[in-house]
Amino acid sequence: MKALGSSYQPYVWAPTTIELARRAGIDPVELVRFDGNVPPLPLPTSRPATVAAALASVNEYPRGLYPVLTRAIAGYSGVEPENVVLGAGADDLILLVARAFAGPGDTVAIADAPTYSLYRVAAELAGATIGDDDPVLTFCCRPNNPTGALDPLPAARPLVVDEAYWEFTGEPGAVGLIDDGVIVLRTFSKAFALAGARVGYALASVETAAELNARQAPAPISSLSAALAIAALASPPDLAPMIEERERLAGELRALGYEPLPSHGSFLFVPVDDPQALFDTLLARGCAVRVSEGGIRITIHDREDDDLLLAALRGEDAPSGRRVRHVRATAETQLRVRLGLDGESRVRVATGAGLYDHFLEQLAFHGGLDLVLEGAGDAETGPHHTAEDAALALGEALDRALGDRRGIARYGDAVVPMDDALARAAVDLGGRRASSIDLQLDPGLAKHMLQSLADSGRLCIHVEATGEDAHHVAEAAFKAVGRALRAALRPEGSLIPSTKGIL
Repeated sequence: MKALGSSYQPYVWAPTTIELARRAGIDPVELVRFDGNVPPLPLPTSRPATVAAALASVNEYPRGLYPVLTRAIAGYSGVEPENVVLGAGADDLILLVARAFAGPGDTVAIADAPTYSLYRVAAELAGATIGDDDPVLTFCCRPNNPTGALDPLPAARPLVVDEAYWEFTGEPGAVGLIDDGVIVLRTFSKAFALAGARVGYALASVETAAELNARQAPAPISSLSAALAIAALASPPDLAPMIEERERLAGELRALGYEPLPSHGSFLFVPVDDPQALFDTLLARGCAVRVSEGGIRITIHDREDDDLLLAALRGEDAPSGRRVRHVRATAETQLRVRLGLDGESRVRVATGAGLYDHFLEQLAFHGGLDLVLEGAGDAETGPHHTAEDAALALGEALDRALGDRRGIARYGDAVVPMDDALARAAVDLGGRRASSIDLQLDPGLAKHMLQSLADSGRLCIHVEATGEDAHHVAEAAFKAVGRALRAALRPEGSLIPSTKGIL
């Protein structure tokens, strides 16, 4: 095997979630990772149904999907299919371009340090050295990782512009320069939330793209990955909420005395004197950030998770008590739950199930829970799977948060009037799965959702609701169950609430 240079250092992945959680002394599901620069959830299109057809022919090579994906990328990028080169993520294309242009005795330039370390790795693997003296190739990351800066492009040619975070800039990028010696690299890992699928692409002149394709592996991405990318391009994400949250988080960091750099990516770079020490402090509080030269890099999540990081930066421990994070994924749905039993009725339910999201919001609010329940399902088949799995996911999280159920009141009941409707509910958190749901009118899935909640949460729920409007009858029932849960969840001593001594 050919020896690598004595100064060569391979790319180093961040530790696994299991390893970081072990170091922090917490359950892995409780660790919030702010170090990956990827969205906190997959897109709605990233589910088993999307890859079903590709899976049915997984015994074959994915020849047929490549032209479809290449045309979709070309249309999305404003180029021709002949300008597109596929790769297993932008990383694969960085390595491809380096070995295509550089070799032993050549020099490769890297702009805007500190920047992504794989450029150095790729150049050195090709046998080249790093420098600015007559380079055969120049790498530039724009927006830059880890700083988020949108610096001017170098004049050097050939120039590789890594636009992994291009979608977050609101600018056209460098694609207009591909006939002027520029190669643009993009990825589905960031904005399209497909990091695990490993799909990237290069945009280059027709001649350069042909040369790169001649040097690329015959089947650089899998058929399943191609199917996911095609579906993602058909329904691109709205990045406005993440960009808005990025600016909010930057303002909150400044209020704490930090000076985050202006960012055009999905992250913030915060200069600090001792990045490793701050990393260790935050990890002990359940938050993992990325250590970089001169600072830490923070991936943007949503308000609830970002507020956990802000609390950790203020020196506050992660919220204690009966809290849990839970993920439920099936062939039809993918749902994430963040639940606190000792909450302040801070609730957000966003699964796309419309009315049934509203019912769960009412239950959680009147139950005094802190709840974030988000995700997506196969909406094209109707709300059934999504609504059902949302109730199941909430029940599973509730069961986990209750633990051995020691020290709870166990029983609760409530009566809730709502205009023409009247609902009575009683719950028992003793661990037995049972339900008796009597709704005079049901908009469709309300009874089934309450039954699903009782089953997955190991609850006993009795509900009677009457009225003249199906919406009111069901909503009153969910509110009543929430009020009954509030009473049953109330801390009451430290004993198992059973004469048997066990639940």
